[in-house]
Amino acid sequence: METVLDAEVRTFIQVSEVWVPEGDTLVHAGGDYGTLAAFEDASRRVSFAKGEGLPGKAWAEARPVVLKGFDGSYFQRIEAAAEAGLTSAVAIPVFDGKVLKAVLVVLCGDDDQRTGAIEVWHENDGLLMLDDGYYGAAKHFEWVSQHTHFPRGQGLPGGVWSSHTPMLMRDLGSGYKFIRADSAAKAGLTTGLGLPIPVPGDTSFVLTLLSAQGTPIARRFEIWDARAARNGSANEARLVDGICARDGALWDPENAGNERKAVAWQGAIGRVLGTGVPVIEAGKPGITAGYASMVALPIHQHGELSHVVAWYL
Repeated sequence: METVLDAEVRTFIQVSEVWVPEGDTLVHAGGDYGTLAAFEDASRRVSFAKGEGLPGKAWAEARPVVLKGFDGSYFQRIEAAAEAGLTSAVAIPVFDGKVLKAVLVVLCGDDDQRTGAIEVWHENDGLLMLDDGYYGAAKHFEWVSQHTHFPRGQGLPGGVWSSHTPMLMRDLGSGYKFIRADSAAKAGLTTGLGLPIPVPGDTSFVLTLLSAQGTPIARRFEIWDARAARNGSANEARLVDGICARDGALWDPENAGNERKAVAWQGAIGRVLGTGVPVIEAGKPGITAGYASMVALPIHQHGELSHVVAWYL
């Protein structure tokens, strides 16, 4: 019998890739390209100076960057992206203080079926305002988002901003804590992941990934806390929240004694703990059973790796 995880799924994000600094340039350090072999080949053959291309712009400007159209832009793989059907991208820099560890880039295609949201929020005069975002076919939800702002502690972006920690929200269309619930329900958005993006300087940035059932950003989300394990070991993290399309909740606060831990250098989460840079795995044995790929993104705060956020397809 075919299971949910066996079925072919049209994902909202089509490509994920990691770029790491090597001297004065960013070089390719892995990615998930699915069936887009030609775009993968083109990507492996390029590098970016500071300020060059989308990864280089996120490095130079020290902030997440949304690019909703490639034609006539600073994007450097326009021809290869067009052939692959890719039309937009978001670059997420990973800083440890003032030091760039990596840039995670996710790329999407534009059609009438793909619905979801990748949003960047920034602090402005005591409120979180939408910096930019990509929404696919969710045009009304995009309009609502452009006209919404969040005080500290309100909604998913405001909650992340206040707590300085990643957060998961379920049932976006019916949850009273999700301020845009009505428009989220109309767009079919179901699960939200918010995470702080620490960068040099005084401006706060929050990234939100909003997933729909038909074209999910991921079918499994995990939040690992590297601070909580420090009393026992500086090289461990424990799972503090998670949700899976197949298994439901992955973490039970009433059964914390049976907690799941990750150890540095063991498994994908452990490699993030050990290196401090994002890890992408695709088509490899050892990924959580039933998934084809995963992305694990570290968050560095106050001179230490505080969290790892992972999503699986």
